[in-house]
Amino acid sequence: MAAMAALGRGLRALGRGGQGGAGRIPDPKASSAENFLYPGAPPPDLPYFVRRSRLHNLPVYLGLRQGRRLTALRRIHGDIWALERDLRAFLGSLGVPEVQAQVNEVTGTLLLRGHWGPEVRQWLLQRGF
Repeated sequence: MAAMAALGRGLRALGRGGQGGAGRIPDPKASSAENFLYPGAPPPDLPYFVRRSRLHNLPVYLGLRQGRRLTALRRIHGDIWALERDLRAFLGSLGVPEVQAQVNEVTGTLLLRGHWGPEVRQWLLQRGF
């Protein structure tokens, strides 16, 4: 009980500010995430659109399935086939050999064989998503 009372007194002292602002929470820096970039103001005029996640992150996920590395791009709306063509062209321009892809129109998901997370994120940011 005495320990709980001491803890309560210490917390109350922090709430009051204590000595010289020792209990003050510092203002955050410009951005807490190193790689976070806000989307461009107007959405790009393309036949497809990739929505960001609830926490405003790009919906690019890396995973393994039966020992195979996969990259999943989710939350795709519009012409998912055009997005696949454009993404394949971008990966080809980077010197990546032909990438196997699986398109799921119902769930709005594109699966790529291999770990291409940084490349896909870079492409999405270049497109203004």
